Amino acid sequence: MTTQPLLGKSALVTGGARRVGREIALTLARAGADVAITYRTSSSEALETVSEIESLGRRALAVECDVRSEASVRATVAATVSSFGQLNLVVNNAAVFNSAKLDSLTLDQWDAVFKTNVRGAFLVAREALPYLREAQGRIINIGSLGGIHAWADHAHYCASKAALHSLTQAMAKAFAPEVSVNCVAPGWIELDEDHSAQAAHFAAKTPMRRNGSTEDVAQAVLFFAAGPRFVTGQILTVDGGLGL
Repeated sequence: MTTQPLLGKSALVTGGARRVGREIALTLARAGADVAITYRTSSSEALETVSEIESLGRRALAVECDVRSEASVRATVAATVSSFGQLNLVVNNAAVFNSAKLDSLTLDQWDAVFKTNVRGAFLVAREALPYLREAQGRIINIGSLGGIHAWADHAHYCASKAALHSLTQAMAKAFAPEVSVNCVAPGWIELDEDHSAQAAHFAAKTPMRRNGSTEDVAQAVLFFAAGPRFVTGQILTVDGGLGL
């Protein structure tokens, strides 16, 4: 793989202002891509991420977007194409994660998770599809180990990610041969502020004896972004063996 395999290409990363999304956006920029990111409330973090992308010599754009809204997603895709002239890669990273006991889970809690995690990915992919087909592009969805091995106190989240995994494979069939579609499914990803007993618990259970990092996820995304186009419909678990 060349040093900048994405040179001359452009990417859209939803939820790219902070945490995992930010690292994905920066990794794609280091690989040569111009990158648009979306945010809902993290405007200051989005501006910081844009500044860092630009410091790498790449063009960057931050767009306020509600991925649950058809109109908002359509405007975001249009703004990205208008700024960069093309769209080669979409990373559906925007997601909602929270815990709740299944026997007391409310309909509002259930719907809120599915609207972002599944409907949002569908809307972004659908609106971007004409441009991705033209560019022989790629879609990478961010799933979860929880979509493969369910967690009792995160049933709505796990169900939404399982749905996203299935949607990935449906997209791979429907959008071929012009567009490849794959999914990265992280295990426990430890963030800078995460020093909980739960994090330590998962690290101890993981064969690699640590939790995942944002860099681990971003490098897996880069594999799908820059690797063989013949790879499609795959769910790549990035969990250090936790799910074994």
